[in-house]
Amino acid sequence: MQPEAALDMSYWALILQAHWVVKLVMLGLLAASVATWAIIINKALLFRRVKAQMDRFEDVFWSGQSLEELYRTLSQKPTSGMAALFIAAMREWKRAFEGTGRGFASLQTRIDKVLDVTIQREVERLEGKLLVLATTASASPFVGLFGTVWGIMTAFQRIAASKNTSLASVAPGIAEALIATAMGLFAAIPAYIAYNVYQNHAAKLRGRLEGFADEFSAILSRQIDERADPARHAA
Repeated sequence: MQPEAALDMSYWALILQAHWVVKLVMLGLLAASVATWAIIINKALLFRRVKAQMDRFEDVFWSGQSLEELYRTLSQKPTSGMAALFIAAMREWKRAFEGTGRGFASLQTRIDKVLDVTIQREVERLEGKLLVLATTASASPFVGLFGTVWGIMTAFQRIAASKNTSLASVAPGIAEALIATAMGLFAAIPAYIAYNVYQNHAAKLRGRLEGFADEFSAILSRQIDERADPARHAA
């Protein structure tokens, strides 16, 4: 019975037999893996939701509905994506035309600035926590390697102390050490793939936001010119 217990090579048994430093490394990698998958799932839902919201907003915006009516509808609820750009620009527009008219000459510049700031805010929301994925992808293999090196050193110390160099004596220590490397790769590979995929998605959505901002800025610019001409003629 004793030899069978000594040769128990199941993953769970190897983890339990590992040195406490290796166990700590494995625990950290397990936590990193759980956090990685939580972020992956959260980002997948976020990007799907944002893309759907953008598609719906574009359909409504280009349907011919008046800007004032659309503004009244959207200003009553939280907005994001293109709707957030629209609301931010329209608020700046309404401050100029429904207020005292102060700063009318620089209205286009202020609208463009508001659009740029809103785009940056939306992109930061899309890219939030992607740095965690990048860090996990780059650091996890090295953390796992550290656990493996430490485990192998411990295994060699056991072998030297027991003066037994048989395969049955060497294999368990080496195997339990290599689990740390495997766990490091298990955490790093999904994080690396997800980081690149989501960076690409964020870049595409940013391009859509910037494209809409340019188009909407041009629409407001034409209306500014139309309202400014009568004012100049009257002067």
